[in-house]
Amino acid sequence: MGIWDDRHVEPLARIASFIHRVGGVPGIQLAHAGRKASCRVPWEGGGRLKAPEEGGWEVVAPSEIPFRESDPPPRALSLTEMQEIVAAFVAAARRAILAGFRVIEIHSAHGYLLHSFLSPLSNQRAHPYGGSLENRMRLLLQVATALRQTIPADMPLFTRISATDWVKGGWDLEQSIALARALKPVGVDLIDASSGGNVAKAAIPLGPGYQVPFAAAIRKQADIHAAAVGLITEPALADAIIASGQADLVFLAREMLCDPYWALKAGRALGQQQQWPVQYERAKP
Repeated sequence: MGIWDDRHVEPLARIASFIHRVGGVPGIQLAHAGRKASCRVPWEGGGRLKAPEEGGWEVVAPSEIPFRESDPPPRALSLTEMQEIVAAFVAAARRAILAGFRVIEIHSAHGYLLHSFLSPLSNQRAHPYGGSLENRMRLLLQVATALRQTIPADMPLFTRISATDWVKGGWDLEQSIALARALKPVGVDLIDASSGGNVAKAAIPLGPGYQVPFAAAIRKQADIHAAAVGLITEPALADAIIASGQADLVFLAREMLCDPYWALKAGRALGQQQQWPVQYERAKP
């Protein structure tokens, strides 16, 4: 799914309208896949489409470093192309507003383009977009600044980051806190603290709530709203994260795919009164 063309507005508007109609707040995540683009869908293995006849296309990145050793190297972006990408994010945000979305999140995590500029493992450019932390943050800050100047002043602007690459010498929590401090004054309202995705064979210590400490540290040390995400599957854990002040929001994705009724069950488990869809009222406990 994408929003790179004006023709995408009308079908996405149907989705946003439905979410609004049933009492939700429609949000959209804007991303550029960078060196992880031109791939098969996950349920077909997710491997790189290497030839045009397969449906593949040229991928771009800060440097000519492939995500997997078996992948063809991406092409390093020119300075002109990078500014065109900033403009493309702005155009996508305008389309999102036309479609009726009320929250926008910039995706700068999981090894996609903006994250690959942040990490010294994937960005080996020289000044002005590589080398120092300030330089590596530059493109994301330009995107965030441009989006805040484009969207309504009262529209929440989130940014998803990978708080660490989980690899020595890569992007880490200390740099993430510095990034969050830089994003706040340009108008980002919340940091969505995920991790990983930039190094194919990184050893990630998975477990319930394993990324929550990242959100807690960013929230406290950067003085910005933060969201916790990742293997948060139980209502009691989600509730405890908020009640303890470790995060302002808990984001759910795969658990909602696994169980679309999770929110209804969570409300029951936590003793909250909820309005059920009228079609399901007879099943309400």
